[in-house]
Amino acid sequence: MDAEKLLYSKDHEWVSIDGETAVIGITDYAQEELGDIVFVELPESGSEIKAGEAPVTLESVKAVSSVYCPFSGIITEINSKLEDEPEIINSSPLDQGWIFKIKITSGNKDNLLNSADYEAYIKELD
Repeated sequence: MDAEKLLYSKDHEWVSIDGETAVIGITDYAQEELGDIVFVELPESGSEIKAGEAPVTLESVKAVSSVYCPFSGIITEINSKLEDEPEIINSSPLDQGWIFKIKITSGNKDNLLNSADYEAYIKELD
């Protein structure tokens, strides 16, 4: 995915929106901070979530972290490859390491940052 076209949360998720569907993963910055990801707890496809909930848990050699969803909706697809190969998130966080897709029922993308604003945000953190 083209990082310039994605939207970002301050919790370090990236979002790609196409119509009513959003694809969600974690940013390169997040995967670097976590270190080697060794386990991904994925949600059930078809489950309903609310904006701000964390349907995904990532375990790394350094920490356990949650992946939050910026929208309410129904999970339409999970990246089942991550069950056997969680390290895909480290090697390809913006492409093959996507985590889940959601059909958006409500939410506001105005809370998300564009690429330039996200880059400025993570520079403040370092």
